[in-house]
Amino acid sequence: MIRVVLPETLRVLARTGREVTVDLEVPATQRAVLDALEADYPVLRGTIRDHATRRRRAYLRFFACGRDLSHEPPDALLPEEVATGREAFMVVGAMAGG
Repeated sequence: MIRVVLPETLRVLARTGREVTVDLEVPATQRAVLDALEADYPVLRGTIRDHATRRRRAYLRFFACGRDLSHEPPDALLPEEVATGREAFMVVGAMAGG
């Protein structure tokens, strides 16, 4: 079980609470987590990743264990704390400008 924390706008769209869980039967990677999230909440398809390229949307970032994982390869293993459910995989809305 992987815990996923979503930003407010995606929570409203998916009609969920702050945190959701997804079950994985494959190694815990960003791609596997996002695939499972989109399978469980089809309304989120295309909101976190582009439909065609499957790349992360520009104003969303991924964090876990105090680290920015946004530029990690999608098939890189997530930290053990996330894979075991001790820590959450966080999808965070980024801000532009200053």
